[in-house]
Amino acid sequence: MIMPESLIFKNGEVITEEKTIACGYVHVQAGQIVAVGEGELEKVDPHTTVVELEKGDKLVPGFIDIHIHGSVGYDVMDGKDDSVKKISKSLPSEGTTSFLPTTITQSVENKYKALQTVARVHEAQVGDGAEIVGIHLEGPFIAEKRAGAQPKEHIQAPNLEQFERFQDEAKQLIRLVTMAPEEPGGEELVTALNQTGVIASIGHSDATSAEVQKANAAGATHATHLFNGMRGMHHREVGTVGGVFLNQNIIAELIVDGVHISPEMVEITYHQKGEDGIVLITDSIRAKGLGDGDYELGGQPVKVENQRAYLADGTLAGSTLHMIDGVKNMIQFTSCSLKEAVKMASLNPAKQIGVANRKGSITAGKDADLVILNESLEIKATYINGHLVYRR
Repeated sequence: MIMPESLIFKNGEVITEEKTIACGYVHVQAGQIVAVGEGELEKVDPHTTVVELEKGDKLVPGFIDIHIHGSVGYDVMDGKDDSVKKISKSLPSEGTTSFLPTTITQSVENKYKALQTVARVHEAQVGDGAEIVGIHLEGPFIAEKRAGAQPKEHIQAPNLEQFERFQDEAKQLIRLVTMAPEEPGGEELVTALNQTGVIASIGHSDATSAEVQKANAAGATHATHLFNGMRGMHHREVGTVGGVFLNQNIIAELIVDGVHISPEMVEITYHQKGEDGIVLITDSIRAKGLGDGDYELGGQPVKVENQRAYLADGTLAGSTLHMIDGVKNMIQFTSCSLKEAVKMASLNPAKQIGVANRKGSITAGKDADLVILNESLEIKATYINGHLVYRR
């Protein structure tokens, strides 16, 4: 990949980790941010490429989607290099610059194949699409009662030996595991994951509030697509959702598409968890970007109508959400600021999966993963490591 030696973005609104700069600049060299400031950079090398932002433009950090199955006709579980590459190349158009390809509950052999494929593509990345920064293992260690769109016939009880085999096939790339900690062997797996720096996420779980707190004590610090695929709230047993609400050590994923969670419940979650306690995800499937029609997820037929994806029995089956639309919806549903919504889509996931030292905010020393938004928050351009990968 040919990378510009020096770039300067100037004259736009710059959203940094600490503040919003009304008119600022970002200086990039060799793919990294080297300076961020207000006004104009005093000395500019004549060989520097200047990117002049227009009135109303905003420069934000690239989004990090830590829960995504597919896009534009391709799925991680295809087990094909080309599928993973096509997903990667499609994501900068929605502002996503890094992602965790996400598996689904399937046969062990199919899981191995998908994990091997992602590891292979990760090794050969050339920077022309969103960067693979790990893998999200969703299933098979989940509760059958809360399977959702996960095929029940392939569900297993939490099993450390099986996880270690998955991790070996993935070349140690698994960063996050969705699991039901209340199942037999769950607490032991949570503890082991925590000891090796892998995030244990409570999801597709029937855990009571007490079981959520027990899982958190063992090291579970994340909740997969909050509300969906888990025990809901009741006034005599607040369930998995209530347990997550009551524990500020647990970060909650949200699919903010207006389908998986009502706008009112998104607002309640925002007031309960705050800007630091939420990670925006898409949980998108291969139908994203293609419109209504018949598709497939984990070997199951999926119908998409009005951009809503369903199994034959009416179960929601992932989303067709673009990350920028999740950001816009978050602002609309909660009246949070753009800075807060961007944080939920960039810095919060970066912190969760351990890449905040180089990604997630516009900060000197980090990768130049940058997105230019217009006044209507539409994507104008996306840069990865200072390299233009998408222009509207």
